[in-house]
Amino acid sequence: MGKRWLGLLAAGLLAVGALIPAAPAMAAPTFKVPFPCGQSWSGQTRTNHSPAYSLDFNRTDDLGDPVVASAPGTVDRVTDLGGTSYGKYVRINHGGGYSTYYAHLNGFNVSVGQTVGYGKVIGWVGSTGGSTGPHLHYEQRLNGADIQVRFNGALALYWGTKTYTSDNGCGSSSGSGTVNTSGTPLTVRSGPGTGYAAVGTVADGAKVTIHCQTSGTSVTGTYGTSTIWDRIGSGRFIADAYVYTGHDGYIPGVPRC
Repeated sequence: MGKRWLGLLAAGLLAVGALIPAAPAMAAPTFKVPFPCGQSWSGQTRTNHSPAYSLDFNRTDDLGDPVVASAPGTVDRVTDLGGTSYGKYVRINHGGGYSTYYAHLNGFNVSVGQTVGYGKVIGWVGSTGGSTGPHLHYEQRLNGADIQVRFNGALALYWGTKTYTSDNGCGSSSGSGTVNTSGTPLTVRSGPGTGYAAVGTVADGAKVTIHCQTSGTSVTGTYGTSTIWDRIGSGRFIADAYVYTGHDGYIPGVPRC
């Protein structure tokens, strides 16, 4: 009699379990390109990469360029493996089993236990570990297994090379300035230099939002001679020598293009 009731109880529990839906998997974070707002990088995937879905980033003269967190999370590993494997690398735990890896770094800008958000500089591009040249080795993982990389929900190119432009931290790291040309409209260029095509003008006295800054053609203007150019929109650059920003040089907190 006792065995019969135990059997009925077990059957009942199985039936109840079948009626209770499994907990839904936590949605993936919105990962962004791991570089400051406005920067464009060449990202390569290849079938012989280890792990398979990792992505290598490069651009001209990238040694020492800042690497930023691709999504909010908590740094749970800051490790130097010396001349092997990942070399200097950072791992960020994003919750729900998701994590990201940033390897071959030149140095660290975070510590274990630190909370980071979009656009936070975690280190700089290097060539440490088993790297044969400066680049960022980047991974997205779920429960420890590498997964195909996505940025803003869009799948990265598998397999091959593609240019990725970052919108990481764009909403919180811009600067501002006021154009001062003593009356003449300031020419807007398609790139950071006088050799780029003119794509418009900005009136004297206009206030501009500076999304990022970079080095380009040397220009002598109202505020002296400078090689700094300010990106004020997609494909729109103006010479910083004609812009009052309150800073002598690059604006603190504004990313480099």
